[in-house]
Amino acid sequence: MGTACDHDTPPLLEDLKVTIQNSSMIFPSKEIERKSMFISNIDKVLTFDVETVHFFGANRDFPPHVVTEKLKSALEDALVVYEFLGGRLKISHESKRLEIDCSSEGAGFVVASSDYKLDQIGDLDYPNTAFAQLVYKNKNFLKEDDDPLCVVQVTSFKCGGFAIGISTSHTIFDGLSFKAFLDNIAAIAAKKPLAVTPCNDRHLLAARSPPRVTFPHPEMLKLNDLPNSHIFEASTEELHFKVFKLTSNDITKLKEEARNSIGADTTTRITGFNVITAHIWRCKALSCDDDSNPNKVSTILYAVDIRSRLEPPLPKSYTGNAVLTAYATATCRELEEWPFMRLVERVFEGATRMSNEYARSIIDWGEMNKGFPNGEVLVSSWWRLGFEEVEYPWGKPKYCCPVVYHRKDIILLFPPVDGGGDGVSIIVALPPKEMDKFYGLFNKFLGL
Repeated sequence: MGTACDHDTPPLLEDLKVTIQNSSMIFPSKEIERKSMFISNIDKVLTFDVETVHFFGANRDFPPHVVTEKLKSALEDALVVYEFLGGRLKISHESKRLEIDCSSEGAGFVVASSDYKLDQIGDLDYPNTAFAQLVYKNKNFLKEDDDPLCVVQVTSFKCGGFAIGISTSHTIFDGLSFKAFLDNIAAIAAKKPLAVTPCNDRHLLAARSPPRVTFPHPEMLKLNDLPNSHIFEASTEELHFKVFKLTSNDITKLKEEARNSIGADTTTRITGFNVITAHIWRCKALSCDDDSNPNKVSTILYAVDIRSRLEPPLPKSYTGNAVLTAYATATCRELEEWPFMRLVERVFEGATRMSNEYARSIIDWGEMNKGFPNGEVLVSSWWRLGFEEVEYPWGKPKYCCPVVYHRKDIILLFPPVDGGGDGVSIIVALPPKEMDKFYGLFNKFLGL
């Protein structure tokens, strides 16, 4: 069994000494028809940017300046394939809805360098907030108040390694469609056929007419019911930041604990994700129960891909956001006293609830209301997305991660660095006292 937690923060560089060499706009390599693109009710609430960094070791055949040229050319072709990528978000005069103006205004492209070698910047699987320097922030490339939907930065290191930092509006991609986008960039750069032919028709997730909300949706909170902050905002209180690690043996042990629980339901799928989520849930809920109220209700949220759950199913190549928030609830007493299998069952039931009709009901809820997911904690899994498996002409990444901002209500799952098997890294940010309790519970429930 591996170390459950990197409880001591490793030394981190706070400044990667990045210098911007050049910033410009890139445009589609062929003329594309200007049009307005409908976006779904799922897309329209995700108007924040997702920033990912993809690290690559040195390759003598592909030094950073060669990669930069190949990547730039591939992106220019991708702006044709993904006709919305060079566009801008705008409000339609007719429908008053947010949509994408496929205007070919372009994407941002930045070339930068760091004064460090790649092996000097610290553990790649310990997301350093300084990694934000590897993603370009200033988007006013050609005119003020411009906001490209995609900006790419290539940062070279002294060793010949480099990082590709990509910022995209969450409105245009979910994790699965972003992975397909990366596969296509790699294919274009290698002069190969597209890995996936993207399906850009977002009307497939349009609300029904008239909208029919056929289920209660406690996992959603109307905008006018929201407090001053919501789950997507960074916390202003002091937070400690830790990486907890589960090895494949740890995950197997959690599965065995679930199977051996009294009254285990054999119809429940005891997957790695389900047991990890259940384990995180009880640790998080019990660590923040300051008033020791055993009847306090805890709600955990987690994303479910609905592509295969709809009738008819969405194409796997659907480019928009096709994930919805599932939820599970239990009281703190139940989380502490129930057999582990009961918690796994609750997580499983939350995903099973996401039928075609339930998904359509949430989409229709979004047509009638403005609001956000509502829960104590959101588990955001990057564990199985496979960004590190993308085969570029210059090789696979050493590691991929989002730029992490400390949020106490969001827990992130990542694959381990350097092919660490089927284990998982769990990124947690909590106030100091809560972190100490979480740490103790995490190890206690693992039997450490």
